[in-house]
Amino acid sequence: MENIHPIFDRILKREDKETILHQKSVVIWMVGLSGSGKSTLAKAIEQELHKNGFLTQLLDGDNLRTGINNNLGFSESDRIENIRRAAEVSKLFLNCGIVTICSLISPTEEIRNMAKNIIGAEDYFELYVNCPFEICEQRDVKGLYRKARNGELKNFTGLDSPFEEPQNPSLEVRTDLKPLDMCKEEILTAVYKKIKIN
Repeated sequence: MENIHPIFDRILKREDKETILHQKSVVIWMVGLSGSGKSTLAKAIEQELHKNGFLTQLLDGDNLRTGINNNLGFSESDRIENIRRAAEVSKLFLNCGIVTICSLISPTEEIRNMAKNIIGAEDYFELYVNCPFEICEQRDVKGLYRKARNGELKNFTGLDSPFEEPQNPSLEVRTDLKPLDMCKEEILTAVYKKIKIN
């Protein structure tokens, strides 16, 4: 570390970039089981924000694992590193004034608190996409539940790897009880309050 000389104090500030973009940046950290609707909602939110003139970046767990996280597996230590990298990348986008949407299972409070601490509590909007395991398994949009039940996938979240429900999310939507369009509108109502410059 002795040869590292950060220049944070000499580069343009986040506020300078937010002014150009006419928006406030935030990290929307979407938490939930596989099949809960995170990716579907993330894409819908991004499309709607884009249509209304907001600059966004969507970081999806599967997409990240094809690039920056392609050397990570699903062990506990790799899951932690997966989230750490995603949070650090999110912070970079945040500091560019960009509304950043992260769609990541983030299975434990410890992992989510790490992300929140990296990003900063005031800029971390935790969105719990809540859907019971049984409903997600019925949907099984990626065929992962079937593989996990057949023993082809180990450490599957909610089955043989824990999923801890968020204790105090910024917002919770129930995709098993409400249609996705209604969930999307609930999310956008909350997000607009965070990102609009009055």
